Amino acid sequence: QLQLVESGGGLVQPGGSLRLSCAASGFTLDYYAIAWFRQAPGKEREGVSCISNSGGFTNYADSVKGRFTISRDNAKNMVYLQMNSLKPEDTATYYCAAERIYPGVCEYRYLEVWGQGTLVTVSS
Repeated sequence: QLQLVESGGGLVQPGGSLRLSCAASGFTLDYYAIAWFRQAPGKEREGVSCISNSGGFTNYADSVKGRFTISRDNAKNMVYLQMNSLKPEDTATYYCAAERIYPGVCEYRYLEVWGQGTLVTVSS
């Protein structure tokens, strides 16, 4: 069974940091780009960041550029999202998804496997 499991969410004060993890089971991430999405209550889901299969290409939403860093460790079948300088508007459920796309790019489009999400709350 192909599965992605997110972890690392929680409550953090504005200006704080969290690192989200996305663990794959039942398949290898080597052939997939990975994207992080988020959805806040009452808002549409938005793409936050994505990384190509090898990690050589990354993309960030303007709202998180300079604050979030995506990375991956294919040997461990893991992808990470380091989130720094968190703001209340970053509060959302964060999801990772595996994208089946040709090597070297990511496009938030050909998403085949989704995780169940992890909640991030930024509040004082």
